[in-house]
Amino acid sequence: MATDTPLDDAGESLDSLIRHTTDNNVSWITLNRPAAMNALTWPQRDRVISLLAAASADPAVRAVVVTATGKGFCAGADLRGAPTSSGERVAGDVARTIRLGAQRLISAVLDCEKPVLAAVNGTAAGIGAHLAFACDLVLAAESARFIEVFVRRGLVPDGGGAYLLPRLVGPQRAKELMFFGDSVPAAEAERLGLVNRVVPDAELAATARAWAERLAAGPTRSIALAKQLVNASLDVDRTTSFAAEAAAQEINMTTADANEGVASFVERRTPKYRGL
Repeated sequence: MATDTPLDDAGESLDSLIRHTTDNNVSWITLNRPAAMNALTWPQRDRVISLLAAASADPAVRAVVVTATGKGFCAGADLRGAPTSSGERVAGDVARTIRLGAQRLISAVLDCEKPVLAAVNGTAAGIGAHLAFACDLVLAAESARFIEVFVRRGLVPDGGGAYLLPRLVGPQRAKELMFFGDSVPAAEAERLGLVNRVVPDAELAATARAWAERLAAGPTRSIALAKQLVNASLDVDRTTSFAAEAAAQEINMTTADANEGVASFVERRTPKYRGL
């Protein structure tokens, strides 16, 4: 039977493997392959990237949550269906696969124009950990664990690990995580600064919803501009950062929400932001 529903390499519906709903201006992206600990195939990655791009462009979406079903958040990459050359490997194949796969996924999170919240329900390993760390805010269930699993396989960390981790925990801690590949419990991840908050497993969904809806009720464009400034801050010098900050505020003051924020302050009332 013919179908317009996109399929994964195994013939399963991507709509079932990557669930998507929008509720109260929050886009919920749920990895739903629990039997495989939500390891991401190439088509599943593309689906997540597409949903993040759609969230950026949709004024009805004002925040995004990335979460998963089962005991794992994401066990990393499932390389079924990854674009490879037939026969003998050609120089550049591996680098090309990483650029077009894991790095595109992490960039999609970092570049999303809406705040992205990770609700980590279980083990996040390899690119799965980096998917969480790329998000703007990270909630973790008490049972969650984070593993820089690459060294266990004799691999170099990819998917932005060497970019993200030093910015979160500093170079020495990043090297410790990458060199040993130890499993980091949620409480330790919070202490290190890898996650914002750890909550009981049963409270993860409700806490994520509360945080996301609070973000969705905020001034969307100012949050997006703040996200851009913070993400770029460690890559530029002070002069460039200050110039970007001033330009961002100039742009922001053209938005309806900025005008509403100032007016509500003057009028001593609670602002009503519309994301415009």
